[in-house]
This record gives sequence, C-alpha cells and structure tokens, in this order.
Amino acid sequence: IKETPVRAMIHAAAEFVPTPATLIALVVVATPTSKGLAGMFIGDLVAAWGAAADLSSERHIVWVDKPFRRVLSCAPPMYDELWTAGKAMYKLEPALAEDGELIIFAPHLDVVSHVHGKYIYEIGYHVLPYFLKQWDRFKHVPLGILAHSTHVRGDGRFENGIEYPRASVALATKIPPEACAQLALGYRDPDEINVAEWQNLEEDGILYVPKAGEMLYRVREQPEAQ
Repeated sequence: IKETPVRAMIHAAAEFVPTPATLIALVVVATPTSKGLAGMFIGDLVAAWGAAADLSSERHIVWVDKPFRRVLSCAPPMYDELWTAGKAMYKLEPALAEDGELIIFAPHLDVVSHVHGKYIYEIGYHVLPYFLKQWDRFKHVPLGILAHSTHVRGDGRFENGIEYPRASVALATKIPPEACAQLALGYRDPDEINVAEWQNLEEDGILYVPKAGEMLYRVREQPEAQ
C-alpha cells in the first residue's frame, strides 16, 4: 500500500517544482499506550517520505494473520454522524473475511449526515460497480458522497442488475430499522448487543474493536506453501 498511483502522481508533479526541496516527514501516534512523535525523517523528498511510510506501516496499521468472519466495530462518541463513523467499517474491511459481517456499534449515533444526508438517503450504501454500471442514474450526485457510500459498503460486484457485496454491514445505532433498509444496510438492536460476548474470541474468527476508526487493520501476506 506504500506505492500507489496517487503517490506516483505526487512524486511526478514534485519533479516540476524548480526550487530544491527538503522534506521533513513526521510520524505521529495517538493510541492508549503511546502518544506523540514516533519518528522524524529529513532529507530528499522521496527518501524521507519512504522512510516515514515504512514506519507508519508499523505504527498506524494493526497486522493480523487471518481475516475475521465477524467484527464488532465500536465507533466512539466523537463520531456523531455516520459520515465520520463510517471509518469503523473501511478501516476494518481489509481484515474482514469474504461473506463476513461487520457491525458498526454506536448506540449514541442517530444521524447519517447533517450536511449530506439528503443525497445519502437517496442513493443508499452500495459497492462501487453498482454506481459505475448505472452512471446516468447517479451522475448528479457529488463524487465525495458516492465515495463515502462505497467505502462504508465495501467491495463487491454488480452483475445483471443484482448487487453482490463481499461482506455484510449492519448498524447498531439509534438509526431505526426502516432507515437502515432505505440505506441498504442491515440493522441490529444496540440494546441487544452484549460487548462482553464479543471479546477475546479472535481465535474463533471474531474481532471486537473498542475504539474503531483510527487504526487500519490489514492481513499479513502469508508465505506461499512449498
């Protein structure tokens, strides 16, 4: 995830800047066990960035050995709308198994988006091909809102008019069941979720994340069998 097309474009654009540049790249952490500066790299633009990115992959990503089939992703009260609490999904999706289930648990949350709610209720949450293959239907919607929709819904396919999400996503919030259905998301009653029943079950493929949205979760690449 270090070398991406966007990063390549940034580096290419920087080559057109005539003024010599020295990069100061900071890696900052804010976790329950560590807060502050994790590293500072000064030097050539690409080299300093590369060193900072390498450290960031160690400090900002939780690496797991295998994907989880069920995830209870708790969005803290600082996320007061689904527009921001959606990070509880897309920060965890890389560690979610095929056909798995992720529940965004946020009993305090009762708003999809104060600013963009009208559009989001109109289009719902869907996989990217759902929009691309029906572009004339959705081309009036701002791209940032479409991106938010696909990030929360996750990866999947859209074939012959049928959507096939890679995994299921449900809300356990104050947003009522009928609104979740309109949004094309599942519903779970937050009062019926016992957090203790989700804890310490990683070996069974169940993950509990008490403060989701800040750390990215990814599955380590496993060595190929000889």
